[in-house]
Amino acid sequence: MNRRYFIKSGATLGVAAVLFRIPLAEALAQKGATGRAKGAAAFKKVVKTDEEWRRILTVEQYRVMREKGTEAPGSSSLLKNYAKGTNVCAGCALPLFSSKTKYDSHTGWPSFWSPIAKRNVREEQDTGDGMTRTEVLCNRCDAHLGHVFDDGPDPTGLRYCMNGVALKFVPGMGRA
Repeated sequence: MNRRYFIKSGATLGVAAVLFRIPLAEALAQKGATGRAKGAAAFKKVVKTDEEWRRILTVEQYRVMREKGTEAPGSSSLLKNYAKGTNVCAGCALPLFSSKTKYDSHTGWPSFWSPIAKRNVREEQDTGDGMTRTEVLCNRCDAHLGHVFDDGPDPTGLRYCMNGVALKFVPGMGRA
């Protein structure tokens, strides 16, 4: 293992833990001694009451993330953010999307062609609003993030169309 990578990863996890008020032990539980993310079994689910979520999230975040709403197109401050970094879940700080996979889909929502790790997101069929789509949720706290479509760019052909309010951008974090 590269010593510099190990030190940088530890420092990044420490900063993320402080910024997002999660215990350092929980943040480190997402990484193994090799510096690679552990499998889905390593996730400790984040479960909170509606009251707890309302205290943590803004009104708009709660509407989108807990009630499966959608933010207005073009309203996200992350839409035109192409800085190097990682987009983490606004509810539990799980790393979700790297700036390396972000692209302008011209849809009005931040879009990515791949999550950081497939195990970090969960996909479910969504038949709401009179259409069938694939909903994307945070695999740790079950927050609604957006939807994935099969009209994205190479190399995956996927478009993870995310609600910006469901994400927090951490500059320089991760492999961005």
